[in-house]
Amino acid sequence: MKKKTRLAGTALKRFKGLMLERKENFNYALVFEMPFESRHSASIHMLFVNFPIDVLFLDSGKKIVDIAENLKPWSLNFTPKKPAKFIIEMNVGLAGKFKLKLGERMVF
Repeated sequence: MKKKTRLAGTALKRFKGLMLERKENFNYALVFEMPFESRHSASIHMLFVNFPIDVLFLDSGKKIVDIAENLKPWSLNFTPKKPAKFIIEMNVGLAGKFKLKLGERMVF
């Protein structure tokens, strides 16, 4: 799966995420590296995000530990089932299109 990516590597970029992004400009995967691996620090919201997305949650070994497909705009909270160190937000439908599965290891 090759796609343009952007890194949300600072606290400010992690806070902003996709808030106020326009759907037509969202042609990349947004990768978050959290300060530590945890369920609660990897929780996300969709406030001020006006389009659905797919989200991958990865552990420190970059193995997929949870997948949120078609996460709806303005959702208040999604917490992964297992601790995550990395979060990848992508266009809706891509997790299914690429047949991504729990336990798969991502390379980046």
